[in-house]
Amino acid sequence: MNAGLIGGGKFVPPHILTNEDLEKRMDTSDEWIRTMTGIEERHIADDDMDTSHMAYQAAVNAIEDAGITAEEIDLILVATVTPDRPFPSVATMLQEQLGAKNAAAMDLSAACAGFMYGLVTAKQFIETNTYQNVLVVGVEKLSKITDWEDRNTAVLFGDGAGAAIVGAVSEGRGILSFELGADGSGGKHLYQDDKLVMNGREVFKFAVRQMGESAVNVIEKAGLSKEDVDYLIPHQANIRIMEASRERLELPIEKMSKTIQKYGNTSAASIPISLVDDLAEGKIKDDDVLVFVGFGGGLTWGAVCMRWGK
Repeated sequence: MNAGLIGGGKFVPPHILTNEDLEKRMDTSDEWIRTMTGIEERHIADDDMDTSHMAYQAAVNAIEDAGITAEEIDLILVATVTPDRPFPSVATMLQEQLGAKNAAAMDLSAACAGFMYGLVTAKQFIETNTYQNVLVVGVEKLSKITDWEDRNTAVLFGDGAGAAIVGAVSEGRGILSFELGADGSGGKHLYQDDKLVMNGREVFKFAVRQMGESAVNVIEKAGLSKEDVDYLIPHQANIRIMEASRERLELPIEKMSKTIQKYGNTSAASIPISLVDDLAEGKIKDDDVLVFVGFGGGLTWGAVCMRWGK
């Protein structure tokens, strides 16, 4: 039995914060932000919209796309580092809001690599025939932990949610291979006290190296070559990091997902949001070989090689 994605959904808050808006608040410029990060705008949740609210909207869309009911969900995994509160978990709040009365529920904390950790965890339950439908949500309200006085980080982050239903798919399709990893010694470079703190130079060096390595590793684990890859969906953190991964795989620019200009870095939500957008635009077709790869605070990383389709 192979585990794959049988439905997806996303949600981003309606309020948009542009680079021009940030120019009025701090010493930065639209040109600098675009050049250094690739970001043009990001969506920011209002004070009365928390992480669980965004997760709910994305989950509803994913459930509808999968053609199942909330009561058919066996497990809810929410990847986030910005829960509404320390506990109860966002996953249990989501279970109640959805009416998913038969689902177990827990949160995962792996920062921007969280969706990869969630997918791989779901895979185990599906392929052991323990569960039939697992809801995986990557969601962040990073605006509530962003230091809006720190121009080096304030320009980077946005809020949003992406969700997927993981279930059994046909032979040869679904998740072909994966890699998860962590380096706790690098935790000092990206962490949260009251607000988010990042050593951009060190995180950049780590990400450029690790994203490329992990992408190549999962391709090899799947018994494939770079030439077999149809589409790359990297964590939307920084266009220069994303380009480094693409070049490592020797892919043309049109074979890499790029949504960072619209949403900024949405952490655990960035890969599923990009996937939903790319599917809607017809960039992904059945039997395409996809590579998802992300990195985050911890430091953590994860990659998945998947053959698309049910």
